Amino acid sequence: MISREDGKLARTAVSALLEQLALAPQPGLPDPRDLAVRATGRDHRALLWSAQALVPGLAAMAAARRTGAPTPALCAELRAIGRCTEHTVNLAGGGHQGALWTLGLLTAATALGPSAQGTRITDTAKQLAAHRDHSAFRHPSHGSAMAATYGAAGARGEARAGFPHIRRALTALRTARTAGATESQARLDALLTVMATLQDTELLYTAGPAGLRQVQTGARTVLEAGGTAALAGAEALTALDADLRARSWSPRGSTGLLAGALFLDALTSGR
Repeated sequence: MISREDGKLARTAVSALLEQLALAPQPGLPDPRDLAVRATGRDHRALLWSAQALVPGLAAMAAARRTGAPTPALCAELRAIGRCTEHTVNLAGGGHQGALWTLGLLTAATALGPSAQGTRITDTAKQLAAHRDHSAFRHPSHGSAMAATYGAAGARGEARAGFPHIRRALTALRTARTAGATESQARLDALLTVMATLQDTELLYTAGPAGLRQVQTGARTVLEAGGTAALAGAEALTALDADLRARSWSPRGSTGLLAGALFLDALTSGR
């Protein structure tokens, strides 16, 4: 049975995803500037709508905590719920595969330890992701193909490592806030921190290794210029965004991880 607490946790996770979608300018990514399909190839309004379809599935993942531990049985149940949720999201307009994987694990991990925060949640998510998915070979993806071709960690590797990029994003958020950045600037800095080192398998698929390195370099350039709160950093972000949109390169792998960081930040800070 799904409790009120399960529903609240799911809504908090989806709110984090909606906050990620509301952020602008996101280099090469759908944001409020894209009211319809343009350079990014995704309709921003459709993404906002389909994000809401995640709530029932995430609530069910939270409710699955009755096993009390990150066991293989719980992991199998979470994956079954995840596949059903992905189908529901596709009916609502699609998107959010990365966010579903990330937020699903984090929501389930949080439900297993309601008093846990930060690294304790990511550690539990790591334990869940460590269990082998025996049905994964029947569901090939761009990410799995790029992982096999280039040895990139991909979404599964990120989770099995305990979401290191989410931890870095959380550090970037807090550092930028302490330095006086606005909330939007802090979140953009967190996104760029992820982009700067993530082996984004979607980018590998569309742009190849050289394109991935170019995007990573562009993100680091913004951060090294002082971040988005600095004039030079803001100008570098504008240039990076224009370049990615012109090339139709979209670092989508970073968005779900930023949403995960915003989710954990909300649990910690009550934002």
